[in-house]
Amino acid sequence: MEPMSVRELLEATEGKLIGPLSAQDAVVTSVDTDSRSVRAGGLFVPLVGEHFDGHDFIEKALLGGAAGCLTVREPERYLPGKLYIQVKDTQWALGNLARYYRKKFPIPYIAITGSVGKTTTKEMVAAVLGEKYKVLKTEGNFNNEIGLPLTLFRLDSSHEICVLEMGMNHFGEIEYLSEIVEPDVAIITNIGDAHIENLGSYENILKAKCEVFEFMDKSSLAVLNGDDLMLQSLKGRLEQETIYYGTERSLPYQALDVETRGEQGVHGVIRTPKETFPVEIPALGRHMVYPVLAATVVAERYGITGQQIAAGVRRYVPTKMRMNVINLGGLTILDDAYNANPQSMRAALEVLAQSEGSYKVAILGDMFELGVLGPTLHHGIGECAGKLGIDCLVAVGELSRDIYKAAEGSNIPDVFHFPTKEEAKTILPNLIRQGAVILVKASRGMEFEDLVREIRRVCPQS
Repeated sequence: MEPMSVRELLEATEGKLIGPLSAQDAVVTSVDTDSRSVRAGGLFVPLVGEHFDGHDFIEKALLGGAAGCLTVREPERYLPGKLYIQVKDTQWALGNLARYYRKKFPIPYIAITGSVGKTTTKEMVAAVLGEKYKVLKTEGNFNNEIGLPLTLFRLDSSHEICVLEMGMNHFGEIEYLSEIVEPDVAIITNIGDAHIENLGSYENILKAKCEVFEFMDKSSLAVLNGDDLMLQSLKGRLEQETIYYGTERSLPYQALDVETRGEQGVHGVIRTPKETFPVEIPALGRHMVYPVLAATVVAERYGITGQQIAAGVRRYVPTKMRMNVINLGGLTILDDAYNANPQSMRAALEVLAQSEGSYKVAILGDMFELGVLGPTLHHGIGECAGKLGIDCLVAVGELSRDIYKAAEGSNIPDVFHFPTKEEAKTILPNLIRQGAVILVKASRGMEFEDLVREIRRVCPQS
């Protein structure tokens, strides 16, 4: 972060300086919301949640090196030499401060949202743009109303472009993030079942995702998946220039001749209005062409050639627990444990089915936030697994009982259900054999990385 003066902090947060320190030319050099990771010279922002109040940790943060803090209430005592700025709401102030800071850097801002594939697309876009520009990107799960502002505070004068992931669960969240960022480009990857419990319908999910356009001007760009029927419905309805990508031949950005090559990844040819070029994608699954296409649209807008795009695609590295391939002698784990919804479950099962393993195992857990559609959607995953010809399915969790029920009557030779992860661990030694490929996938709350660790522990080759 580049230094910000007290004068700027007051302007951005509409705050009031309280306490003994009155030097408005003093500066802060970072913004932190966690008193445990506060940095020397930083500004501590105490957030308030249902079960915690960061104001209780203000003194700890200041004693730990923070130069000052935001606060809603006046502290019982002031520490000498420390900065106190009183605001009406600390989270609101954090967002406004991030918006103010973002305006210091007149660079392109790329926003990415969608039901599935946001992180993969963000990583791919950043890898491709990185062939020409110094890129700041969202790290980890910093894609919400707290994480996105903290990402923006990492900007400095060396950055030439910024790639931001935007997550959501309810109406208004994307609008809030978009108001902070004012994106120059917005990518929507797809409209799926994720968060349908909160939003109620696919139409509402689309409406919530489209909040990203509310703070984009007419010169900005909407980049949409043309193979998604819900996104196709936006044709002619947006004020922004709109470009579609996909596998349909009528689309301006298209993937041709897509083929999987085992653990080597995916090969394809990308056709754009400007040129046609081959790409080698170092990740599993045909669906990986979609992040590449989205990245290609953005890259061409910012003057990157097909050759550079292909080089950036080769530099892409899958993020942790997102279809990571773990080789343990003659056994392979497909670690896709970070999260799950019906679309990503089906894509992962297809990757497993296309693998070269002699014994293909799917360990699948509950998918959350599906509401009343949960039983039907879990049942559909079991049916999908049955049609793909895998050898063994292990369903884990109460919701996944419906996966088990659907798969039990299929052609899968071995089908099991366990209510808990601890019970599921008992069968893992029986799954370990030469040539086995084991997919591990569930929603984040299931913490299926525990099962990945257990497979590694009991595998003789590890």
